[in-house]
Amino acid sequence: MNHALLLPILIPLFAAGAIVALPVRAKRLQRAINAVAIVALLPVAGFLTAHAAQGEIATYALGAWPAPFGIVLQLDRLGALMLLLTAVLACCCLLGTSSADARRGRYFRALFQFELMGLNGAFLAGDLFNLFVFFELLLIASYALLLHGGGTRRVRNGLHYLLMNLVGSSFFLIALGVLYGITGTLNMADMGERLAHLDPATLPLARFAGATLMLVFGLKAAVFPMSFWLPQAYRSAIGPVAALFAIMTKVGIYAMLRCDALVFGLGAGGVLDAFMRDWAWWLAIATIVFGALGALAVSSLKTTTGYLVLVSVGLLIAAITQQTPLAWSALLYYLISTTLCSGALFLLADTLEPEAVATTDTLEPASLEALDDAAAAAISPESDGAAVAAARATHAPWPSNVAGVLYLVAAVGAAGLPPLSGFLGKAMVLAATPMSDAVILWPAVLASSLLLIVALSRTGTRLLWAEPAARAAASAPARAPRGSSAKLAACALLLGCVAAATLGAGSLRQYLDATAAQLFDRSAYVHAILPAASAASAATPASGG
Repeated sequence: MNHALLLPILIPLFAAGAIVALPVRAKRLQRAINAVAIVALLPVAGFLTAHAAQGEIATYALGAWPAPFGIVLQLDRLGALMLLLTAVLACCCLLGTSSADARRGRYFRALFQFELMGLNGAFLAGDLFNLFVFFELLLIASYALLLHGGGTRRVRNGLHYLLMNLVGSSFFLIALGVLYGITGTLNMADMGERLAHLDPATLPLARFAGATLMLVFGLKAAVFPMSFWLPQAYRSAIGPVAALFAIMTKVGIYAMLRCDALVFGLGAGGVLDAFMRDWAWWLAIATIVFGALGALAVSSLKTTTGYLVLVSVGLLIAAITQQTPLAWSALLYYLISTTLCSGALFLLADTLEPEAVATTDTLEPASLEALDDAAAAAISPESDGAAVAAARATHAPWPSNVAGVLYLVAAVGAAGLPPLSGFLGKAMVLAATPMSDAVILWPAVLASSLLLIVALSRTGTRLLWAEPAARAAASAPARAPRGSSAKLAACALLLGCVAAATLGAGSLRQYLDATAAQLFDRSAYVHAILPAASAASAATPASGG
């Protein structure tokens, strides 16, 4: 079983290497290798999830070097859940990637594999340094995937994204250096043990390093005020890439959850309790408000979905700050739902808004605003639709009954309306919030949900009614963008998973309750990851470095 922990990392690694090594003309073989590697991750993730569901924390010591001295991979219920979610999303992105999407750049498929390798490695890393390594791997791949297809807008938004994450990575290393100087280890389970017995004189330095690390994870998750890069960056990416990015922001959430449980949480003496309550909580509320207002201020479906992601990030971080098994179980359920719904909307945007890919790289901002104004004008009774038809004739979208139904389901799930899992997830988080915090979180969530409903309704009206009516009035033919059927099928699969999470909420909640309870059992991680002698030495007070 232990060797299976390497498969989520090795499969995309060797697939990416093979794709790069093949000659350019071997396109069919490249496609085949890419497809087989992505599909193979699904049964591997399913097997690991079934094993983790038994409650055992599996470990793999590379080179047989035991923790805390060697590199150790760990698999628990949380890591297995994230691996399975990544595999499902990757398979749907594979289905939704057309040949035209892949041809925009030679190394698209290899970069996609490297992105998956970084994601899977981050979910399996047992120490902070290798978490940093896999973070950087997935970020480097994401830089290139964001620029895939070229264009001025992608380069500009990609530069902002790159600079923000480079700054974050620098502070990541600074925080790791300080923590290593204090504790003498980077293994998460071992560091938590040492911080729990740290010299009181060194605690302020540990709090500073821990708060810096949490802020870095917050930047990766796009928490306010470090969230301005996300909506425009995601708008620039092609649909399958933006859909995969829906899980990438959750890596920051995962890292905050993991570090709070193993390193800085109650079991480690509550090193960051004050920071989580006094700072992270309010940043989470500000992120919810900012995301809801941003969604109301834009019209593009991809940009609106980017702000939806910000709202979900704020709610997830608010749940993390509760530091209770009930809240963490609820946030994991909501994380699954919002990731699937966001991915579905990003894929759907390529079908409903093909001009977002075809024209935003060549048109000036003033031209883009003119297009949006022309589309909105079709709603007005005074407009005959001719202006809209003239503006959109060369890039007419292709809404259909299927696309309309999928948009409705995805919007209901993303906004958190009943009866789908988005509503259940929000209700679970709110129910797990104590009354002292509920008086703040409840109004923020309810108001943001209302604003999201308005934003999604307006966007849906424009894409599914106003623009088709304008084309019909001008007798402009509607044609399907290339690969739209595959994207609709991928979107349908993601929404089918949302329906499954809704219908199977009881069984899924049982697994998530066990996951949250396992995260609070730090002794189980120490016993599984650290040898007996190392655990005994870690229990002695640290000297304070």
